[in-house]
Formats: sequence, C-alpha cells, structure tokens
Amino acid sequence: MNRVYNFSAGPSALPEDVLKKAQEQMLCYGESGMSVMEMSHRSKDYEEIINSAEALFRELMNIPDNYKVLFLQGGASSQFAMIPMNLCKNGKADYVITGMWAKKAAAEASKYLTVNKVASSDDKTFSYIPELDASKFDKDADYFHITQNNTIYGTRFSKVPETNGVPIVADFSSCILSEECDVTKYGLIYAGAQKNLGPAGLTVVIIREDLIKEPIKGTPTMFTYSIHADNGSMYNTPPTYAIYIFKLVLEWLKAKGGVKEIEKVNIAKAKLLYDFLDNSSMFKATVSGADRSLMNIPFITGNDELDAKFVKESKAAGFVNLKGHRSVGGMRASIYNAMTFEGVQALVNFMKDFEAKNK
Repeated sequence: MNRVYNFSAGPSALPEDVLKKAQEQMLCYGESGMSVMEMSHRSKDYEEIINSAEALFRELMNIPDNYKVLFLQGGASSQFAMIPMNLCKNGKADYVITGMWAKKAAAEASKYLTVNKVASSDDKTFSYIPELDASKFDKDADYFHITQNNTIYGTRFSKVPETNGVPIVADFSSCILSEECDVTKYGLIYAGAQKNLGPAGLTVVIIREDLIKEPIKGTPTMFTYSIHADNGSMYNTPPTYAIYIFKLVLEWLKAKGGVKEIEKVNIAKAKLLYDFLDNSSMFKATVSGADRSLMNIPFITGNDELDAKFVKESKAAGFVNLKGHRSVGGMRASIYNAMTFEGVQALVNFMKDFEAKNK
C-alpha cells in the first residue's frame, strides 16, 4: 500500500527519511548488536544518543548555556501542573486564554496558585489572538503563560508579549522548530513531541536556570525540575526510543538547512493553502490576518453534510486526518515540518476538483 498524505494534528507525520533510517537500525544500532528499544539508558551507546539529541536541539534552536534542556514524560498536559508547582513563589500567574489547551493549563494551575486570566478569545470560538492590555497584567505574577500556537483553532502569537520582566512560559507543542524563535524572550518553553519533533511519549522543556528552584511543598519527586536537571534527564528511565527518533528528526532538519530554511518552506506551504481558501467559493478559512497559524489550518464549507462528504472522499483519495477537532467540526490541515510542499499542492488540487464537482 502506498503511503498517504497524513494531515493529522498529532501524532503526526514523520519525515520518510527518518522512518527509513529507523527501519535500517531497528534490529541493530551501530555495533551494539541490539535495537535502541532494548538498550540500557545507562550504556555508552545510549549516552551518545541522548547527548547528541540535546546538542543538536541546542544548535537548531540556538538555546543559550543558561537554559537547561529536559527530556520528560507525561506530555504537555503534565507540564500544566509542573509549571505552577515549580515556578510558584508569590502564588499567582497570568494566563492568556486562546483555546482549549490554554483553558486546561489555566484550570490545572488554579489548583496550585491564583490564576489571573488577562485576556480571552472565547467570545469568537478562539478564532483570533486577543489584544493584551498591560494594565491587566499582575506585576507580581510568578510567570505569564501563553499557548504559542493553538492546534485546534489555527491561531498563533505572531509577536511575543512584553511583560516587563515577568518570565514568559509558552506551550510550543504544535509549532516548535517550525520557524525561528528567540529563546531568550522566554523563561520556559515546553512541547509534546508528537507534532513536530517525533513520536508520542517525549516532552521537551527548555527552562532558564534561575527558574529552577525549590517547588511547592508536597511536589512529587518526578514533578520536580531540579531533580531532572541535576540528573541530566536520567533520574529514571527516559523515553529512550522517542528520544532516539527525536535525534533522527533533528538530523533530518539540520540536513534541510535548519530552522531558517524550514521556515521558508512552511511559509510557502501555508500561503499556498490560505490563498486557495481565500479565493474559493466553497471553502473558507476560519482564521484571518496575522493570527493565522503556519502549522494548523482549519477550514469549513459552511455545510455540515458537505464537510462530511469532503472528509470521506479526501480519505478515499489518500488525504487522511482532515476532519476538524470534535469540539469545532469542519476540517483542519496540519502541515508540520514533515509535510512536503508537494503534499499541500496535492491537497489544493483535490480541493479544486471537489469544488468543481460539488457546485
């Protein structure tokens, strides 16, 4: 069977070169005589894998030396709790509510500190990034939380908020490594790997060292940043195979010219699809202007039956996982780094043909 064009929001498509490399090394990694999945995380072979992965990640994201990189488990959702547990000092934090994941992050944080919701785009189904009024910010907040890219609703922060020294904490799950980023503007960046970095099971955290302090009383050992930082993400057995695939993805990205070059490709892919949607008489994008995501593009026809027909016929034609999130309906094309320009062009051609046949 031929491979499909996979537009899943996550777990998402991986570069074919990465899958082939993993296939070649499945039974035997290097001279080890075993698969990475069978390998002790304390072995020299695995030490080389995890150290190379971190070095590549630091290089590609230009992560300064005063930031720690942590390889954790539990997904971005575990970070909703770990962040307030570890960063709580004054007992309050600012949150911008731009989607379901931001709402969940704020709800989880409210168990540990006082959450100040400084702005929300809930009034228009999270189809835009709200204007931020600095007078509503808490100058004594322990941190200022944003969801950098909103996977379900297809919006993104096109500029980093100015918080007057309050550390910005950002969920980068669906946009990490998709475009250039100044890490120094953030106190902490976190991301589940299953969208742009590798398979599910790995969560990466980039945290400025001065933010790694004693957590609140009662914080579990496994939820303590300093434990993982002091042990090089090896306090317990890390998600070894997911980190290995992550390393292969980073090698693939570096060979492509790094983040600067993949950003150009991502802009071109998004422009191709948005331009079609903006000129279509049938399909319509649900987000407009500068808030549009480069990674997740929701769209509708305005007719639920026609949406369902499109999803069914597109799947039969080899374009899978285009159905929108269950909370909003419609369709969504997630065009992460591994999705090729040719894949987006093929989708646009299919949409043109579908529109012509269903006028």
